[in-house]
Amino acid sequence: MTAHAKLSASGSAKWLVCTPSANLEATLPDEDSEFAKEGTFAHAMFEQDLLMMLGRPTKPLPKDLLHFDTAELREYVAEAVNVAWDRIIDAYSRCKDPVILVEQRLDFSMWVPEGFGTGDLVIITDDLVEVLDLKYGKGIYVDPMENSQLRLYGLGAYYELCHLYDIQRVRMTVLQPRLSNFRSEELSMDELLEWGKQEVMPRAKAAWVGAGKFVPGNHCRDGFCRARYVCPARAQASLEVAKAEFSSPVPPAVETLTMDRIAALLPQADMVIDWFNDLKAHALKQAVEHGITVPGFKVVEGRSNRKYSDHDAVAAKLKDSGIPEEIMYERSLLGITAMESAIGKKKFTELLGDLIVKPSGKPTLVPEGDKRPALALAASAAEDFKIAN
Repeated sequence: MTAHAKLSASGSAKWLVCTPSANLEATLPDEDSEFAKEGTFAHAMFEQDLLMMLGRPTKPLPKDLLHFDTAELREYVAEAVNVAWDRIIDAYSRCKDPVILVEQRLDFSMWVPEGFGTGDLVIITDDLVEVLDLKYGKGIYVDPMENSQLRLYGLGAYYELCHLYDIQRVRMTVLQPRLSNFRSEELSMDELLEWGKQEVMPRAKAAWVGAGKFVPGNHCRDGFCRARYVCPARAQASLEVAKAEFSSPVPPAVETLTMDRIAALLPQADMVIDWFNDLKAHALKQAVEHGITVPGFKVVEGRSNRKYSDHDAVAAKLKDSGIPEEIMYERSLLGITAMESAIGKKKFTELLGDLIVKPSGKPTLVPEGDKRPALALAASAAEDFKIAN
C-alpha cells in the first residue's frame, strides 16, 4: 500500500488556502475513482518505459489495473516519455554525468510537517535540478506556473541533494499529454527557498493542527477535496450566491440578459453548479454503496448499451458460420506517438513530417486570468468550430 502524507504536495493547493481542510479530510475515506486508477496505471507504465530506456530493472505493471492498458493510453504515455527522454538527452549534452532518478521519494518536511512526495522524474546537472511530473488527466489543465505541488517537489529535490550538488536553479515541468501541456516554471533556488519560508511554513503549521478558517473556492473541485460534499463553508457560500443571484426575477422590462449580466453570472453559476453536481454524486454514492435512504428519492437502473459477453466466442462463432474476417474486423493505423515509437523518430519525421497536422482545439470560455492565450476569433469562427447552441 502506498503511503500518503497528511499534508501532501498534491493536496497543497487546498491546505495552503483552506488550512483546516487537511484535518477534515483525514476523517473521511479515500476516494478511489476509475480516473484515479487509470492515472495510477499510466504512472506505472511511464516508470516502466523510462527504466527500460535507461537500461535499468523494471517491475511488472499492476495486474489489477491491466484493463486500462489501451492503445490510446500507451500513445499518450509514450508522448510523455518522449518529452522526458528529450530532457534526459539534453542533460547529457550539458553534463558529463547527470543524475537521473525515476520515482524518487522527495522529503520536504523541513517546510511541511512530515511532508513527502514522489517525483516521477528528477534530473540533476551541475547547478540545475529538474522535476518532471506526469499528469494523465485531461479534465483540469495543470498550470506549472506558481504550482505549489511542483514547487514542493522542487524543495524536496533540493533537500535530498543539496549536500551533494551546488543547486542554484530548479526547473519544474508538467507532463500532461492528453492536453499537449508540457510547460515549465524555472526559479532560482533562492526564490524557491524564500517561497518555502514565507508562504509554505506558516500555512503548513496551521494546516497541521487544523487552525484557520475554511475557505471555499476552485481548489475544492480541482483538488478533489474529500470534504467538498459536506463542507459547511462551501455549502454556505454556494447558497448565498444562489440566493443573491437567482432569487429575484428578471424585471419585466428586460427581454434578454445583456452580455455584461451574463459575464457577471458565469463565475457565480459555475460555483453553484459544481456544488450541486457534487451533492448529487455524493447522495447517489451513499444510496448505492451504503444503502442510505435519500428522502424523496429512489435509485433506478439507468440506460445501458449492448456489449459482447465474450469477444473470442463471438469471433469464433462468426468464423464458423462463414462470415469473412474483413466484415468481422476493422483495421486502423497506429496513433502518431505509437507510430513514431515503432519506426523511430527520425524515419517518422522523414516519411510523415508533411502529413502531420494539429487541428485547432474546441473553443472553451475561461476567466481572463487563465494562462492560455486568447483565440483571435473571426466572424465565421462559430462555423469553423461548429459551435452549437
